[in-house]
Amino acid sequence: MRLRAIGIEDVAELYAVFSDPEVVRYWSRPPLTELAEAVAMIERYERNMDGGSLLQWGIVRADEDRLLGTCTLADIDLAHQRASLGYALARDAWGQGFAREAVRAMIDYGFQALELHRITADVDPRNTRSRRMLEEFGFSREGLQRECYFVGDEWQDSVLLGLLRHEWTVR
Repeated sequence: MRLRAIGIEDVAELYAVFSDPEVVRYWSRPPLTELAEAVAMIERYERNMDGGSLLQWGIVRADEDRLLGTCTLADIDLAHQRASLGYALARDAWGQGFAREAVRAMIDYGFQALELHRITADVDPRNTRSRRMLEEFGFSREGLQRECYFVGDEWQDSVLLGLLRHEWTVR
């Protein structure tokens, strides 16, 4: 696995990831329904990355360049040395360790290169695989936001998790 910048040439793969209802089942928005939405996502990534508040990388296999998903540090606040972690992976890449590698690399980058003090994540409590992976990396549960997101036709809760730099050791 490697991480790289996402560009307009990735629009079809990005759309495939975020239009899959299973991939976005626990996401804060419904699946994409039009390719134009993926184009808008890429444009938003580029604007926010230029502003310094977002670091959005594509997850690709080491031996090919096809986009498998994304890994993100969002809401980057260098004054307070914190950011929020997010990630999504195409269903055909689940269970192969790509998310784990990407999250490990993003956390390490955040603490080492950006000198962050704190990285947070929010996860739907039903997404046990994602929550457990974050806990294995040392994230601690810090709270629950009840009915935090309204997606499709349901309210979704969000578990808040946090990791401090001094708690991080590459795992």
